[in-house]
Amino acid sequence: MFTVHFIENKNILLSQLLQNVPSVGQDLKIKGRKAKVLSVDTIDERTIHVKVVQEEVKKKQQLVLDNKKKKR
Repeated sequence: MFTVHFIENKNILLSQLLQNVPSVGQDLKIKGRKAKVLSVDTIDERTIHVKVVQEEVKKKQQLVLDNKKKKR
């Protein structure tokens, strides 16, 4: 068992106990968002830091409602 810390921009996103360590270039889902592994650093026998980059969330624009036609 390994303690795996998933890190993005010096922020820890997730820490897990895993039997298999992710490899470089592998696609993951962390907290419902897609992520890609950039590098894997072994700190000691059981601690591993995995640096990832997450896809940006695209925000949808709200439609502007015409208030003149609103019924009262």
